[in-house]
Amino acid sequence: MSGLGQTLRNTYATGAPANYVPGLGRGAVGFTTRSDIGPARAPMAPEAIAQMPFLPGAGRGRGRGGDMPPAPGADPFGGRGGGAASAGRGSGTAGMGGFGREKDENEDFGDYSETNYDEFSGYSGAGLFQDTPYDKDDQEADDIYEMIDARMDARRKRRREERMLEDLKKARQERPKISDQFADLKAGLQNMSDAEWEQIPDIGDYSLKYKTNTALQRRNEMFAPMPDHLLGANAGLGATVNGTITPAAGGLETPGMSSSLTGLAETRGAVLSLKLDKMSDSISGQTVVDPKGYLTDLNSLKVTSDAEIGDIKKARLLLRSVTTTNPKHGPGWIAAARLEEVAGKMMQARRIIAQGCESCPTQEDVWLEAARLQNPENAKSVLAKAVRNVPKSEKVWLQAAKLEKDDELKKLVMRRALEVIPNSVKLWKALVELEDVDGARVLLGRAVECVPQSVDMWLALARLETYENAKKTLNEARKAIPTEPAIWITAAKLEEAQGKDAEQVELIIQFALKSLKKHQVVINRDSWLKEAEACETAGAPLTCSAIVRACLDISIEPEDRKRTWMEDADSCVARGALGTAKAIYAFALQVFPGKKSIWLRAVALEKQVNRGNNATEVEALLQRAVTCCPNAEILWLMAAKEVWNNGSVENARAILQKGFAANPNSEAILLAAVKLEWENNNVKVARGLLAKGRAQIETPHVWMKSALLEREQGDNPQEEEQLLLEGIRRHPTFAKLHMMAGQFYESRDPVDYENAKKMYRSGLQHCPKSIPLWILSSRLEEKMTGVTKARSVLELARLKNGKSDQLWLEAARLEGRFNNPKGQEMLMAKALQECPESGILLAESIDIAPRAQQKRASFTALKKKDNDPAVCLSVAKLFWSERKYSKARKWLERTVQLDSDFGDGWAYYYLFELKHGNADDAEKVLQRGVEADPHHGEKWTAVSKQTANRRKKTGELIKLVSVSLPFADKP
Repeated sequence: MSGLGQTLRNTYATGAPANYVPGLGRGAVGFTTRSDIGPARAPMAPEAIAQMPFLPGAGRGRGRGGDMPPAPGADPFGGRGGGAASAGRGSGTAGMGGFGREKDENEDFGDYSETNYDEFSGYSGAGLFQDTPYDKDDQEADDIYEMIDARMDARRKRRREERMLEDLKKARQERPKISDQFADLKAGLQNMSDAEWEQIPDIGDYSLKYKTNTALQRRNEMFAPMPDHLLGANAGLGATVNGTITPAAGGLETPGMSSSLTGLAETRGAVLSLKLDKMSDSISGQTVVDPKGYLTDLNSLKVTSDAEIGDIKKARLLLRSVTTTNPKHGPGWIAAARLEEVAGKMMQARRIIAQGCESCPTQEDVWLEAARLQNPENAKSVLAKAVRNVPKSEKVWLQAAKLEKDDELKKLVMRRALEVIPNSVKLWKALVELEDVDGARVLLGRAVECVPQSVDMWLALARLETYENAKKTLNEARKAIPTEPAIWITAAKLEEAQGKDAEQVELIIQFALKSLKKHQVVINRDSWLKEAEACETAGAPLTCSAIVRACLDISIEPEDRKRTWMEDADSCVARGALGTAKAIYAFALQVFPGKKSIWLRAVALEKQVNRGNNATEVEALLQRAVTCCPNAEILWLMAAKEVWNNGSVENARAILQKGFAANPNSEAILLAAVKLEWENNNVKVARGLLAKGRAQIETPHVWMKSALLEREQGDNPQEEEQLLLEGIRRHPTFAKLHMMAGQFYESRDPVDYENAKKMYRSGLQHCPKSIPLWILSSRLEEKMTGVTKARSVLELARLKNGKSDQLWLEAARLEGRFNNPKGQEMLMAKALQECPESGILLAESIDIAPRAQQKRASFTALKKKDNDPAVCLSVAKLFWSERKYSKARKWLERTVQLDSDFGDGWAYYYLFELKHGNADDAEKVLQRGVEADPHHGEKWTAVSKQTANRRKKTGELIKLVSVSLPFADKP
């Protein structure tokens, strides 16, 4: 009756429910048929097909093969199909249109069905030409195709890579990696300390292998009652109690949660052990917990990993075995105590080291370790026991004194120690350091009696005594220790400090060497030179010189003396011991008074020592030099210049007269005398000296100076012309005379181009290798006829003087002056090919490059030659123009350091500091430039060679050149 009135539900008409899989309920699974994946066997090879029995073709109708013999494997009765001798009409797989044929050895048996065809690669497997042999033509064709593919792939490679990078950046911005999201946090990890790293706990094993399928777990859960015998067996394992335990049976029961007695005991023990370790006395004596620093202390706790715990346990077992088998081995006890200290068990460490003290009472290291592990108060008691067991231990006594905070208590401990160990130098020194001057003198007097072999004690006592008592002390020390050189050196310094002369000091050093040799002491030359440097540092130059004179010639062969002494002097200068080097040169000049090179070195060192002070010593040294080396022209010139710079013109004139008398045909001394008179406006005397020189010496420089003197005076141009023409006649191969003659005619008003051209042409005939003469000739042609003739002159010059960077530079600038940038660029390219490492060409390539290409040009120039001052100056100008002043200053400094004789660098540097520095920096640069005294540079020579600027000083020339620079403010 329950079914009456109900409508039957058509299950199959409503459709399948969602996620319905047919057959899944009864365990059925899906399957795949052969039609889904294609044929089940691979295509057969042609050899296998050829061995198969022949089947009739599938053609329709008759064949026309009548009288043809049957092919091998064909049907002799002429059945249907195109493969028989008399095949029927139609087509088949074995015949063509019913016509029979013979078997072909090259017949293709590949599988060309639709299942083996791909739209992109065609037929795979057995291709159309699979059985064709691979020869050299095929290899060549493949190589060509590969080259074409590589070329096509490289055409837009850069653009494709940029597009790929953009796509990658865009994708990473839209969907960044997890590692990128935490990159800033990872970067902060580098600032973590070791203690913070140790606080990071070890991660547990939360891998997926411990995770189970929740649905499967619920499905496989089984609920069944546990057997009674299991419950009974586990009932006694964890006896529990409710609330607290009262002492009386049947007492009040405090309601509470059920807990395990075993777990409570273990937890209580762990907590109690932790508290005791925390509140135990530390080395610093802290006995309470600081509430404010409690969390900080917790953060500084070291979290020990399981591996470290295992290593500590192994080491503990090993050291326990060491201390058990050999209890008298002190290092074993120390190692065991330190292991427990590292493990954080300080109480255990103290207990172990206490056992070590009992087992090894005579080993001081064990006692010191025990004192170290204790707090200061307990350490005192430990050391008190130690001094009773090892009373002769200096370390124990020193540590005991160190623990005392009051100096008087420290003195008391040290005096007690000296009663036990009176011959201990360490204890005496420690006690003397605690006393004042008077107390130290008394103690040192007692110390030298107890320890007479201590050199330091004797010397310290001598320093504290008066002069007379110090002499007595040093004499007693010399008798007690006759083999110690420091006592003799101290005696020499004592005499020098009392104002005794050098002879007395040198006599003491001589006695020292004799006494030491008498007592079989080996004299080490290097050690004595180091003592000389120490004396110089201590302010005893006489003792330093005496030691040098006494030991410099020891163990040196006669032929090696000069070389060895010069090396010693250079080493002393490098270490800053200028006084020792000066003493070495003085001794060397006594042995080699006629060596000009030693005199020059000595003069240079004397100037370095007396820089900025009175130059009297330099003058005196030069006077001695010219006396010992009268034929050395350079020494006469240096002496005259030094005296002249000090303001004594008469003395300089007298020195040059003596020098010319000693060297009557010396061109250098004569020209120096002419310059002296010339600079002091004694033109008549200068002309007389030049006339005397032209008659006696007959050198081209004398004729050149004569013409220069007349040019500067400017009152007798005919005399200048005659001097130049006569000089050229006498010295036709001296190029400067030809250049001066050409410049003379160019300076006439009006300009005498023909005679100037004649002079230059004559000079080029006699001096074809003179580069400045070629440049002057081309510039004259440029003024007369224009660029064409000037260009031809420079081309001829380059033919006769190959690889001349100055000629290439002039040719490129010629094109630039006539607004031919392409020609200039072409010439610069050829010039850099001919002279790839020329500094002036590389610098010019930077200067003339377009603004956008100057950085690349500078990079190329520095790559080729980064130690050229011209290149560095161009780089500095580039940074200057870009307003990168710090970099510009750095490169200008590099320029003047590379070549201090480069005047252009000093002018640019001075102008830079004027415009972008301050007045003090500019003045410092100017002073450095004056000291360097530059003489070359394109801008420098253009200004300094002018007649009006010949007498100007170096500082004035630097200012004049700086005004003419492109960066200077134009009026």
